[in-house]
Amino acid sequence: MIRPLLKTVITLLPQNAISRLIGRAGRSKVSKRFIKPYISIFNINTDEIEQPLSSYPHLTAFFTRNLKAGARPICSLSDALVSPVDGKVAQFGPIRRGTLIQAKNIEYTVEQLLGCPKENAEKFEGGTFLTIYLSPRDYHRIHMPLDGELTHFTYIPGRLFPVNAIGVHHVPGLFTKNERLITYARTPAGEMAIVKVGAFIVGSVKVGYGEHTTNVKKGKMYSLDLPEMPRYRKGEEIGLFEFGSTVILLFEKDRILLDEHIQEGTYLKYGGRIGTVLSPRP
Repeated sequence: MIRPLLKTVITLLPQNAISRLIGRAGRSKVSKRFIKPYISIFNINTDEIEQPLSSYPHLTAFFTRNLKAGARPICSLSDALVSPVDGKVAQFGPIRRGTLIQAKNIEYTVEQLLGCPKENAEKFEGGTFLTIYLSPRDYHRIHMPLDGELTHFTYIPGRLFPVNAIGVHHVPGLFTKNERLITYARTPAGEMAIVKVGAFIVGSVKVGYGEHTTNVKKGKMYSLDLPEMPRYRKGEEIGLFEFGSTVILLFEKDRILLDEHIQEGTYLKYGGRIGTVLSPRP
């Protein structure tokens, strides 16, 4: 009874419009007065923040804050896969029969997630996925987990269901319904997809390799190649969330091995080692 009711309530909400409105409010001068209460409510560690609190003109500027140099050391081992964000492991594991796990007894397909033809999704068959949830207290910039050349990206408009426990456990196929921006990269671990999932109250998802953003009125799906193939080093920033959301990493078969400490609920900090790049088979 509760599950259908919750799904009905969050489905009927004008999620995108509310999120755009809150995004505008978060960039208003008035919102600056909410920075200190926000810090208190979510117990944010201000010792690692790059600038003094007084320098942030509004709440969104604080939310998308940079960290002090050295606050997140990047694992320098050449075969190390590092976390792209601060956040909690929601799900992880092998990609079997083209499906990924959202929550217990809830699955979705790679094809649906990436919005691509089945033959393109099949390149990740037998590979590995890792879903990381970013809460409101987390640092919200997104970084490369490996060295790589960005080859293309896809924007898929959609709903903005919450990606917290309510959404994950009550909206089947949540990550295939919410809007998302997907970055593809050629890396030492083969092709990698970084799926940035929008969520309720997320003003937008932005990336550093062009003027691309999400949650726009009457947005249409598009996919573009990046002919210059910008190269990013492991740990370099490629984008950010305005308020919390989720990142899903996809890797090809036999190309990475997640470390044993990666379990559901494990808290990660960007730059920390989460796995190993495997040598490709001859």
